[in-house]
Amino acid sequence: MNAIHWPQGFEPGYTDNFVSNEVIVAGLTAAQVWPLLSFAHKWPSYYGNSANVGFHDGKGPELADGVRFHFETFGFPVQAQCNECVAPAAGEPARIAWHGWAGEGDTRLDVHHAWLIEDLPGGRVRILTQETQKGRPAQELARTRPNPMLNGHQDWLDGLVQAARANGLSAPL
Repeated sequence: MNAIHWPQGFEPGYTDNFVSNEVIVAGLTAAQVWPLLSFAHKWPSYYGNSANVGFHDGKGPELADGVRFHFETFGFPVQAQCNECVAPAAGEPARIAWHGWAGEGDTRLDVHHAWLIEDLPGGRVRILTQETQKGRPAQELARTRPNPMLNGHQDWLDGLVQAARANGLSAPL
């Protein structure tokens, strides 16, 4: 299976916090899931922990390499810049990732949040999301049980799948 592309300094194991969530479901394709993720303003419609998505410099509404945007999640107002954005293509997975940051000094949080969406044999799709984090807030999140990042990202995945199906985007089995 394909893997996330990690920028230097954000590789799992070398950061303060890392979470990985994945679903594999039948009846959806990467092309059907992609618009719900690549158009960031749609996130709050299926993920309750996302709000107030906006774009900088007249960009948007779709994410693309280099596009700066902001949103709120986990109680943090996050500034972000998309640094990987590849729509699904025949035989190739979709990839989308951003560097996000919030706070200053001891409250500074830096993250790399990446998604991989790939079609699998048998009419299935794999949706993988992983995030690494650096900073004191990341250290605190890593110690918290249950892990709010792990649970929050699972909610995001579940909502993404439900939204794709609810929007009539499901492919026949």
